[in-house]
Amino acid sequence: MEQRISLVTLGVRDLRRARAFYEAIGWTGAQQPDDEVAFFQAGGMIFGLWTALGGHGAPGIELAHNVRSPEEVDAVLTEAERAGATIVRPAAPADWGGYTGAFADPDGYVWEVAHNPGWTLASDGSVRLG
Repeated sequence: MEQRISLVTLGVRDLRRARAFYEAIGWTGAQQPDDEVAFFQAGGMIFGLWTALGGHGAPGIELAHNVRSPEEVDAVLTEAERAGATIVRPAAPADWGGYTGAFADPDGYVWEVAHNPGWTLASDGSVRLG
């Protein structure tokens, strides 16, 4: 697993209110594919707001590590499990067209590992909204 974070997602109770707050403090260019999630480009990573974070509802936080292929999702999850992580969501095709799974570290922090064909992952690990 490369030493980087691709995405930080906050669980929010009211997506419209949360998005309006971040726009009021100067954030621009949000992409909102549906009524549950909005993404902002934040330098070389993505900042997300999600009303259904991990199926647990808000508040919460989830980190993500994007990879270049579905096979890498499987490899990173295997590596994390060998290191002591708990697989909280086995890898599978996602409704949004990618491939994703998730693990929890020994303290319970959840990392999504995802291949998103709609986002660009540069050689330095930075990710760009598609």
